[in-house]
Amino acid sequence: MALQLIPLIKVLGPYLTTIATTAIPAFTSKPAAAKADPVQAQQISELQDAVTKNAQSLHILAEQLQKVITLAEQASVTAERQIALYKALVVGSTVISVVAVIVAIYSLF
Repeated sequence: MALQLIPLIKVLGPYLTTIATTAIPAFTSKPAAAKADPVQAQQISELQDAVTKNAQSLHILAEQLQKVITLAEQASVTAERQIALYKALVVGSTVISVVAVIVAIYSLF
């Protein structure tokens, strides 16, 4: 792998200083005048306030969602109990119906 990079380094070698001298200033810090821009400072402050408000709103929303999930779990437990009760009622009524049919058939003979 390194052998493949050697010709590339030889070709780019003379140009590396030119590339470095033009590229490095783009990545360094800006002058102090650009940092002291009051409009930009105000925009940053407004953005920080908006982020803080969004975080608070998200926290409130998460709490409400937790409450909804808890209530949904309670409702599902209640629904499961009702379903079990209905199943028991269906089985009981079926047994009573079968017994009634058997008594009716017995009484006919």
